[in-house]
Amino acid sequence: MRHAEPPSTSLCSPASLLLIGRDSEGHWVVRDPQGLRGGLFVDRAEALKFALFENGHRPQAVVMVPGILELDMSADPRGARQAVAAPALAA
Repeated sequence: MRHAEPPSTSLCSPASLLLIGRDSEGHWVVRDPQGLRGGLFVDRAEALKFALFENGHRPQAVVMVPGILELDMSADPRGARQAVAAPALAA
């Protein structure tokens, strides 16, 4: 019996990697590792369909997460949150 190895993600750019799993309430979740894109889906098939569409139909760049995978919508696309300084009042 041959042992199969999981697909290598070394051929994929980090931008195309997507994670699929279930959140703590049982919903199907797709998201990228940075938390900048993703969504909630009614079933696994729809989640996989979205993931493949988003990453250019590269199944080697889709990772099924065995544990809990939460969708966090608080990620800042600029990489770091910046506080907006209030303008100084003229005296």
